[in-house]
Amino acid sequence: MSASAITMKSGTLSVPDHPVIPYIEGDGTGPDIWRASVRVFDAAVAKAYGGKRKITWHEVLAGEKAFNRTGNWLPDATLEDFKRYLVGIKGPLTTPVGGGIRSLNVALRQILDLYVCLRPVRWFRGVPSPVKRPQDCDMVIFRENTEDIYAGIEYAAGTPEAQKLLDYWQATFPKEFAKIRFGTQKASDDWQKMLEGIGAPARAVKVEVGIGIKPVSYLGTERLLHSAIGYALKEKRRSVTIVHKGNIMKFTEGAFKDWGYRVATAFFRGHVVTERESWILGNKESNPGLPSEDNAKMIDPGYDMMTPEQRKKIVAEVDAALRLFPTHGDGKWKKMLMIKDSIADITLQQVLTRPRDFDVIACMNLNGDYLSDALAAQIGGIGIAPGANINYVTGHAIFEATHGTAPKYANLDQVNPGSVVLSGEMMLRYLGWGEAADLIIRGMDGAISAKTVTYDFERLMKAEGDTAAKKVKCSEFADAVIAHMG
Repeated sequence: MSASAITMKSGTLSVPDHPVIPYIEGDGTGPDIWRASVRVFDAAVAKAYGGKRKITWHEVLAGEKAFNRTGNWLPDATLEDFKRYLVGIKGPLTTPVGGGIRSLNVALRQILDLYVCLRPVRWFRGVPSPVKRPQDCDMVIFRENTEDIYAGIEYAAGTPEAQKLLDYWQATFPKEFAKIRFGTQKASDDWQKMLEGIGAPARAVKVEVGIGIKPVSYLGTERLLHSAIGYALKEKRRSVTIVHKGNIMKFTEGAFKDWGYRVATAFFRGHVVTERESWILGNKESNPGLPSEDNAKMIDPGYDMMTPEQRKKIVAEVDAALRLFPTHGDGKWKKMLMIKDSIADITLQQVLTRPRDFDVIACMNLNGDYLSDALAAQIGGIGIAPGANINYVTGHAIFEATHGTAPKYANLDQVNPGSVVLSGEMMLRYLGWGEAADLIIRGMDGAISAKTVTYDFERLMKAEGDTAAKKVKCSEFADAVIAHMG
């Protein structure tokens, strides 16, 4: 049977038995990793389906290999093939130095509108970890991929574009402009005079202010939260936590939080309960005669210090939650998906100290970037952390290594291929080929549990006194994974 493209029909991915899947092997250690990983993918598919299904791999170019062959870091042909075949996979790519594309990875996400960065975080038995209970870290991050500061709207300090924006803000929004500490020559001169007053040498300082714009939209939030909640319900997860810094950035990060709750209650009302609703319903169940005002005092300890208008708002929130009693009361809410939120900075602490409180996490682009790598450290490092960039509406998806190119290890057959291997496992699951994906998980678990690992894990295991750890090459680790598929 000839190979054919994956298609999207009526909102559902249609996957032939012999799909064509484009791949970018990557720069630096990419070729070593790809050679090992593709053998694992093919072995899992062959074992799971006995030859009925098979992937036809189609190489496309990006990064250094593309530049050396075509003079273009990201050729149009590569983009067209990803658009045509819908699903692809890639290794790590070099970020070009100088002007033009700021990041090949970001460019692919933006051009194909891959609005979800999906990062599952789970521990494999035997992987060295800096925390005592890495097995408690089992989370899935839905990171918004196209907005926030990663939209790339920036103007360099001292450029005419930056000065034009400064002039516009000063003339149109003087109150907001005053928050830019050194946005005028007078402010710079005043600071220099202050320094001279304590003996600093005199100097001329010109106005240099870099400008960045942070766009956050309702529709961008809606499609991310819809994807995260839909995933959580499908996978029978316990909760979705909206991570934000809305206490400071009220109209961007704060809007993301508020819109997230709106999406949850507008699209999934019969299946979800917010954390505050659970408090209100629980209070009423414990004391059926509890007045709404007393319930409000229980969920907001600062109630007595609020203005009458603020109190009225909290009581209205209580009354709205109590109207859910027929569908959510009498403990029914306890079986529903919990929607809650958490400030970004405390989240970075609590995923370390209380990881079991988190399950599915929905966050904006920058917070998701920090959080993904911080969590990866708990389960063995970014070298084993998989990732995917997905548009659930069009079906387009690119699965990728989440680490860098590590050029000093290129062509040495040494590095850990785990990130790409597990990204491929995610890809197979996305295709609906769960049996093959399960074999990869079994193989990874078996190889690592047997302490047959690449140099990065072997070094850490021996540092912890585990003399049984056996160092193998990148290609040999692939052999071990295949052998442990069973």
